[in-house]
Amino acid sequence: MSVDPVPTAPSLSVPAPRRADDLQAAPRAAGFPAAVLHPPGGRAAWFAWSVGVSVYVLAVVHRTSLGVAGLDAAARFGIGASALSTFSIVQVLVYAGMQIPVGLLVDRSGPRRVLLLGVALMSAGQLAFAFSTAFAPALASRAVIGCGDAMTFISVLRIAARWFPAARNPFVAQLTGLVGMGGNLVTTVVLAQALHTAGWTSTFGVIALTGVPIFVAVLALLRDAPPGAVAPVLPQQSGGRVPVGGLIRAAWAEPGTRLGLWVHFTTAFPASAFGLLWGLPYLVEGQGMSRAGASGLLSLLVLSGMAFGLLFGRLLSRSAGLRLPVAFIVLGATALCWTVTLAWPHGRPPLWLLVVLILVMGSNGPASLIGLDYARAHNPPERMGTASGIANMGGFIGSVITLLGIGVLLDALADPGSDSYGAHAYQLAFCFQLLPLLLGTAMILRLRRKLAAAGRD
Repeated sequence: MSVDPVPTAPSLSVPAPRRADDLQAAPRAAGFPAAVLHPPGGRAAWFAWSVGVSVYVLAVVHRTSLGVAGLDAAARFGIGASALSTFSIVQVLVYAGMQIPVGLLVDRSGPRRVLLLGVALMSAGQLAFAFSTAFAPALASRAVIGCGDAMTFISVLRIAARWFPAARNPFVAQLTGLVGMGGNLVTTVVLAQALHTAGWTSTFGVIALTGVPIFVAVLALLRDAPPGAVAPVLPQQSGGRVPVGGLIRAAWAEPGTRLGLWVHFTTAFPASAFGLLWGLPYLVEGQGMSRAGASGLLSLLVLSGMAFGLLFGRLLSRSAGLRLPVAFIVLGATALCWTVTLAWPHGRPPLWLLVVLILVMGSNGPASLIGLDYARAHNPPERMGTASGIANMGGFIGSVITLLGIGVLLDALADPGSDSYGAHAYQLAFCFQLLPLLLGTAMILRLRRKLAAAGRD
């Protein structure tokens, strides 16, 4: 999936830096003032980041809310596995498709405005989902949620890049992912219980209304950059801004951006597909666990992700050379655990193996942020949002492929007349995810060689 480098005019962009720390030097070459070169960090930076990350936590709650409500949604709308997977597929497709437009919007309008729009869209979509009683309007609601969700993570990363020194960015990115997993924990613990006590409409309605105070906080308290800082200006061409297509082509032509996309694709999707939709049905229907036991294991997935986020943040802040070794270790461990689990006789692995599998999948989300680190490190500041958006598409494209593949296979393997799926059906359907794992790993190796040949790995 290679694209020839796009010729650019000398004024189009600053040459892409090779390392994250080099981003400090790129604005200097473009004539930016020292305030841009040395973000202050400190309490003010952490305050700005905390306001921004609260939106991301809310987005994760919205994104993963269907993960514990899959069986309830199937009963409410009278649908099977393929139609149920469509909810998550549409939501994730919209998310992935919005990454480049959102990156461009962040580059041009600033992250604060994009976050405000994201909160408004997620709240409106979730409120509509709460009152939906038919499949079509519920599907449209999930699409709106995905659109709002797409505006959060890249915006928070841009805020961190403006407020913190570049050397801190890998750690802050991992910390953002870690805190965001707190939203997943809310989903698996609080939402799962609320659905059975308060009911569908009340539960999703409260989630929607939670966006109101967060919208007010972002509007009143968040600023895009420290006082006195001058934002990087998009480069000029022929007396005006570079066309949007030029920015996209320049970001895509950078091999580091494409490597970031494939790292994100391959490391993110196993845990994403499991947590977004298929984890609870697999554990309840395929493994015979209670809902409480399955929710407990899904909570373990979140807690494991938090621990790996702290570990990877520390490691990658100290050495950029650890990025691909960490990614390959995560990929190897995930593939091995799934292979052993799916090869277990009768599709019923022991509990200890399921625990190990889920602990290992906890590393998937933190490892996927390595892809965004590659995009950030190999692009100049004026197209950082665009490049991050391209890289951030990867895991969600992989999730869509996996969600659809598992859903279609489950329907094909179901017993005639049955409204549930057995262990053997889940065992065969989940084998599908090994295909995108192999594809992604091959693309990472190919692009790694391309960067190494250019002396930029």
